[in-house]
Amino acid sequence: MTLNEQRIVVLGGTSGIGLAVAKAASAAGARVVVGSSSQTRVAAAVAALGADAEGRTVNLSDETATRAFFEEVGEFDHLVYTAGEPLQLLGLEADLAEVRRFFELRYWGALAAAKYGCKTIREGGSLVFTSGTAGARPLGPGWAAASSICSAMDGLTRALAVELKPLRVNCVAPGVVKTDLWAGMGETQRDAFYASEAARLPVGHAGEVEEIAESYLYLIRQTYVTGQVLYVDGGGLLA
Repeated sequence: MTLNEQRIVVLGGTSGIGLAVAKAASAAGARVVVGSSSQTRVAAAVAALGADAEGRTVNLSDETATRAFFEEVGEFDHLVYTAGEPLQLLGLEADLAEVRRFFELRYWGALAAAKYGCKTIREGGSLVFTSGTAGARPLGPGWAAASSICSAMDGLTRALAVELKPLRVNCVAPGVVKTDLWAGMGETQRDAFYASEAARLPVGHAGEVEEIAESYLYLIRQTYVTGQVLYVDGGGLLA
């Protein structure tokens, strides 16, 4: 399926994987709308994407704001949800209020986006969520929150594929990817982490955002796939 003149909304589309998806979709001929909580990042992303791109600020943790966003956007063809804060390891000793805050954007924000976005997705369209391999394989102690969120997104994908049919609903589950999600680490620690992952993974390197973006475009184009979680992890689940 060609993406030429398809209108694609990318929430979280101003940095990391989301921006890579927006760039790849735009290069394939799509008209892209990016959404983010930061006006500065929205403006920078639109400038990078070119004249056909649109951008709007939206607080995806606020259901009312999400509903208003989709009312303003109007009809479109595909919705991609990649929004998320920098990753923190939150295990059983974590403050539960902090754990709930992570769910607000990554899970509840995604659910609200599906709730209001599906009303204006055109026939033949799709919705692509984001989870992660931690749902299937936590990397160690402290991954309770991240693993739970990923598992929740995987389950939501399957449930909405049934509830929203014939709208296709799928999910990309990346492994370790070089993005701002790891910004909480110091540079030296982060580089060491990437190097250790490269040594562990069968492909011999940590993921790049451009590699992951291709998975979202595949799920947008592939009209015979729904309710699936696509693991893109360099073989991490095998290592």
